[in-house]
Amino acid sequence: MTLLDALKLGRVSNLPTVWTNTLAGMVLAGGILEGGPLAALMAAMTLFYVGGMYLNDAFDAGIDAVERPERPIPSGRVSRGTIFAAGFTMLGIGVVLVATVVADWRADPAAAISALALGGAIVLYDAWHKSNPLSPVVMGACRALVYTTAALCVASPLGGTVLLGAAMLLCYLIGLTYVAKQENIGEVRNMWPLAFLAAPVVYGAVLASETGLLVLGPLAAFVIWMLYALRLVRRRGPGDIPRAVVSLIAGMCLFDAMVVTAMGEPTLALVAAGGFLLTLAFQRWVPGT
Repeated sequence: MTLLDALKLGRVSNLPTVWTNTLAGMVLAGGILEGGPLAALMAAMTLFYVGGMYLNDAFDAGIDAVERPERPIPSGRVSRGTIFAAGFTMLGIGVVLVATVVADWRADPAAAISALALGGAIVLYDAWHKSNPLSPVVMGACRALVYTTAALCVASPLGGTVLLGAAMLLCYLIGLTYVAKQENIGEVRNMWPLAFLAAPVVYGAVLASETGLLVLGPLAAFVIWMLYALRLVRRRGPGDIPRAVVSLIAGMCLFDAMVVTAMGEPTLALVAAGGFLLTLAFQRWVPGT
């Protein structure tokens, strides 16, 4: 297996969205880790994501052999067993790292429980997403658990602000994952699940009304970008659905920027917006799906 194969298996181009999710989860809880604990938490979330993507390919190897034979496993460049081992190892290390943050920062042990739940949700999605009609909800839960895990590392119990933000991120992922499930057939046959994408827009409008006009900037960027992605879904030209999927993935950073701005952290919102640009740049190098 080459380095490029390893990066493709991990869909590493999307990692900035994981990092901004982690940042937003902490900010929603009212704090930010520093130094070693912050590095450990970011490393844990990175491993959860990359490990989950490895397991996704391992579980889907049979289907990919028919639909995407060029992928590293069906092409024979790496064994399925090796990827299973690597994926589960990364998830395990991710849980250990969160437990380390709990110990070093004296955070709520519930953070480690949330990390375990995140690992479980990742495995559930990877093992049962093709035939499970509720798989978009499971994927949404994975991202929502990134929020809760990060939040519990800085404050507990989980407040309504964190839970509402996590719920809106879940809604966004339901719509995004539904589109992603149609990637191989080249069209989205039912549009109604895309209504879930409206929830974070309404949420952003409420945040703007409650916290000030500064939120309108990231909210407008988020809406404009999402409309661009939905235009691709509606147009249904060659390659439009995959482009819509990776665009919506990058849009998570704009959602995080909106949330962070509403919490009174405009500088960190710029960091989240930078994550959006970084994701788009990385996706030109390593495919995001």
